[in-house]
Amino acid sequence: MNESAAKRLKTGPKIGTHSGHFHADEALAVHMLRMLPTYHNSELIRTRDPELLATCHTVVDVGGEYDAQRNRYDHHQRGFTATFPGRSTKLSSAGLVYKHFGKAIVAQRLGAGVAEDAPEVELLHNKLYESFVEALDAHDNGISVYDPAGISAAGLEKRHSESGFTLAAVVGRLNPNWNDERPSDPLEAQEAEDAKFHVASRRIGEEFERDLDYYATAWLPARSIVQTAFDKRAEFDPEGRILVFEGQSVPWKDHLYTLEDGKPTVLYVLYPESTAPGAKWRIQCVPESKDSFLSRKPLPEAWRGFRDQELDGITGIEGCVFVHAAGFIGGNRTFEGVKQMATKALE
Repeated sequence: MNESAAKRLKTGPKIGTHSGHFHADEALAVHMLRMLPTYHNSELIRTRDPELLATCHTVVDVGGEYDAQRNRYDHHQRGFTATFPGRSTKLSSAGLVYKHFGKAIVAQRLGAGVAEDAPEVELLHNKLYESFVEALDAHDNGISVYDPAGISAAGLEKRHSESGFTLAAVVGRLNPNWNDERPSDPLEAQEAEDAKFHVASRRIGEEFERDLDYYATAWLPARSIVQTAFDKRAEFDPEGRILVFEGQSVPWKDHLYTLEDGKPTVLYVLYPESTAPGAKWRIQCVPESKDSFLSRKPLPEAWRGFRDQELDGITGIEGCVFVHAAGFIGGNRTFEGVKQMATKALE
């Protein structure tokens, strides 16, 4: 049943998921469903009893069946290979729900009668999957960020554990401990377990909604500003290696990589620290990729770690404020000064 058809139901349809130890994927799947008017007041049944699950309108992460026409969204069955369009990561229950209901969620969040097939909905639907949901799909399906065989062959070892730093870990910690006192009455015990699940679902749901709001209200409006700066880059460097935000800085990395379309040319981004008159300017190196700490072209090694007049003397440029010891960012008191830093760094 699609979202428009589900809205015709007079009561909130029951949602079913499994009982026992809960995970981030079904916690988010349930929250996403409840973001929609159809499911806002839906009862949640947590059970592994097939007869009880059969009474539910929508079932996630249990039941051994994926059938969107019947609102069955499990991914544990043998032979399951569904992925999000354009991505290769096998879906979990979170990804399945997001694949089928995500556009309705995004359109509702944008408001003002935005249609589910609007271009901005499509853009945000894809972006939020890649930035948020896909990691949960991968985690629940045991898919590593990097190929384990490749890491082993390269002899790489982790410098520290990141297991407690993920949303999956946040949800996992909300499960009952093995030695917590458990009510002797089975109904009371299930109610206590369900209460913890509801806390977990709200917790990860808050993070999802926060990301959705960021991309809808900050990231998306920045796209046209980055486009304008990208189109004007030849005014500052004939080869288009310098991007300048003349009014204020905006989230630019995702948009820049998209606009470059696989042909990286921009090395430095210049922007004022604020919109206040006389604001200082920054020069930031473009990373090799969105999540990389390596810059395409770091600022000169001789500048790094120096400040103010000492840096002026090293660079031969007046008004320098600093260059970070890692060489990925620096500053000057004026636009002309920061532009000179970029020009000299290109040499």
